[in-house]
Amino acid sequence: MGSNATDTARLTVAVTGPTGTFGFGLMPLLQADDRVSRVVGVARRPFDPAEHGWTKLDYRRGDVRDQDALVDAFQGADVVVHLAFLIIGGSRETTRAINVDGTLNAFRAAAAAGARRFVYASSVAAYGFHRDNPVGMTEDWPVRPADRLFYAQEKAELEHLLQAESAAHPDLALYLLRPPIVLGPHVVGAKELLPGPLAPLARRLQGRIGRLPVPVPAFIPDVPVQFIHEDDVGTALLQCVVAAGPPGAYNIAGDGVLSAVDVARELGIVPLPLPAGPTHAAARALSRLPLLPSAAEWVEAASHPAVMDTTRAKSRLGWTPRFTGLEALRDTLRR
Repeated sequence: MGSNATDTARLTVAVTGPTGTFGFGLMPLLQADDRVSRVVGVARRPFDPAEHGWTKLDYRRGDVRDQDALVDAFQGADVVVHLAFLIIGGSRETTRAINVDGTLNAFRAAAAAGARRFVYASSVAAYGFHRDNPVGMTEDWPVRPADRLFYAQEKAELEHLLQAESAAHPDLALYLLRPPIVLGPHVVGAKELLPGPLAPLARRLQGRIGRLPVPVPAFIPDVPVQFIHEDDVGTALLQCVVAAGPPGAYNIAGDGVLSAVDVARELGIVPLPLPAGPTHAAARALSRLPLLPSAAEWVEAASHPAVMDTTRAKSRLGWTPRFTGLEALRDTLRR
């Protein structure tokens, strides 16, 4: 399905989670795009679109666990963009109800409302952190649940579930975007997701990512990492909204692969690099410990590199990131 005047003229777009990190990347683009006439936003917390100049947004407080409310909100929508997802906070049962059940509710509500496209923000984590994953994974590489990390397990499970739902609703085109760690001024949770020992250091900076006031030496694993800026996630989402390319899965990331050592330097840390091999082995061993707390499950992400190839998004969606991975990090640190 390609972009054309009939398909993209005066779209009504429904967005779950418009007030989150991804939403703040997408909403200004929908507001500025003449092809979009109206936006319906659904989220749980109070929010005033006028404070951001989002005159197209009809904001409704709602919960993705309430499928009837979603069906009502999606009436008349040409496209549904599902961004609502809980990363931290809440019990495992609550998290699953919002992430897995809520996503299926959104897809089924979109189908019931007669929407033409469903755009879902997945993650590089859907690939899992398996030893045979190549560095530079393309979209043809299989999506497989991680061994322990609940977030990665749910992302992989949801991709499989959405593919099955899509097969049952062929008139609703499914777009899947797989970003790595997302950075930017409205980022939520990045302090927790920074590689390895950088997370606790970043969390101490008064609740905000920034440079340490004085250089601090630290042992840092020399492992690769990709970043993407929230604005570049927004442009990729918009390309899916207007059907700039065919439905399917797309890897997206800022150009350039950094290492945790590079990130440490940007934070003002004096890195003492640790070899990648022992770091991966230690992460695998820690991730297999019984009774591992949920927050500690993130150590599995360091057990194998998760580096994607983004050629398909650039060639088929016509998407080009504005920020490199390093520029995304620096823009976040400046805020």
